[in-house]
Amino acid sequence: MLGPIAVAAAYFGGWPFAVFWAVAGVAVTWEWTRMVSGPAWVFSGIVYAAAMFIAPVLLRDDPAFGLLSIVLLFAIVWSTDIFGYFGGRSLGGPKLMPAVSPKKTWSGAICGTFGAMIVAVLVAKSFGSFNTIAIAAVALLLSVCGQAGDLFESFVKRKFNVKDSSQLIPGHGGAMDRLDGFWAAAVVGCLIGLARGGFDAPARGLLVW
Repeated sequence: MLGPIAVAAAYFGGWPFAVFWAVAGVAVTWEWTRMVSGPAWVFSGIVYAAAMFIAPVLLRDDPAFGLLSIVLLFAIVWSTDIFGYFGGRSLGGPKLMPAVSPKKTWSGAICGTFGAMIVAVLVAKSFGSFNTIAIAAVALLLSVCGQAGDLFESFVKRKFNVKDSSQLIPGHGGAMDRLDGFWAAAVVGCLIGLARGGFDAPARGLLVW
């Protein structure tokens, strides 16, 4: 349910996209403050939610490459999850971080990352001519960051003895449970884009090498 709405908002851009991520940021802030305790943890949640809003909005605002940057982020995060799930179930093996997320395996993490690299290159090629090696490298980095974001949320939930961030999405937990990987990938992608393309063209800075 959340995926199609996110894609539609990305397609239209502008205020629909900003509203979508503003709502997501408010939902995450609410979930985080319910889940944690202590001023430092509450403040970190506000920063977390603000970054979730600012990063994708800045990337999407790039008139030339904004839409592709968001589509690519979705493709990387979702394909990491899909390939990681099936790769981990099929291959098994050592756990990635058992104290934080007992089900995740190294095989799943590696399959997810390589799957994301392949999908990212195919998506980029469907939009035009891009440096294949650069896109694959960006996908590798953002896939790893997305998985780190997922592990970070798992760590926070374990620390405060919470199973799901909330029940906002019936059968799927809360907004944080759905967006933790995207949050991390979007923030790192935006920082790369800003470093190379500035505020005028952050998506170009991320994608054109």
